[in-house]
Amino acid sequence: MINTIRVIARITAQPEKVEDIKAVLLEIIEPTRQENGCIKYELLQNQSDPTEFTFVEEWTSNDALDAHLASAHIQTAAAKLQDLVANEIDIRRYTLLA
Repeated sequence: MINTIRVIARITAQPEKVEDIKAVLLEIIEPTRQENGCIKYELLQNQSDPTEFTFVEEWTSNDALDAHLASAHIQTAAAKLQDLVANEIDIRRYTLLA
């Protein structure tokens, strides 16, 4: 089994900024999916709390993930998100056990 890096990234929008955040997040999906090392990159929106967005990601390595986080489209999105989020973006890295 290849030991890939799994990521869960949670973003919470200010209630009046949900559509603004959704637009920014949707813009980064395709460029990210084209990156070296990207296996899976999915964006979810919580059905019971529409202010909550979650990325479910899989990367070939920590280096690939670090390159993604340093990429121009992610840096641009992060700058746009600063005034739209309700709290700090929560990014967690996981290893699949079973």
